[in-house]
Amino acid sequence: MAKMTPREARLRRHRRIRGKVHGTAARPRLCITRSNLRIYAQLIDDDRGHTVAAAGSHEAALKGLAKGEAATAVGRLIAERGKAAGVGAVVFDRGGYLYHGRVRALAEGAREGGLEF
Repeated sequence: MAKMTPREARLRRHRRIRGKVHGTAARPRLCITRSNLRIYAQLIDDDRGHTVAAAGSHEAALKGLAKGEAATAVGRLIAERGKAAGVGAVVFDRGGYLYHGRVRALAEGAREGGLEF
């Protein structure tokens, strides 16, 4: 059997996580997508297939920040937008990424912003 690439391994972990994590209107899923340069977050209601709020490090207010600082800022921003949409608690979906570095910084920023998970 051929060895899995890092992308294939992440997608396998992501599928396993998605089998257990489900967002609802009352408690949407906080989904993270990470690239080499940017990080994005969405609050998703899986029952309706609807994105409640979204934020990313590509936004003008966050340009020029270091990657770790941008991740924390995206976390605070998604928490602010979630609160505006009436969301107080979420289910965290790390997207198959390990919980450290930028993923952890985003989660801690969202907690600082007032989201509970």
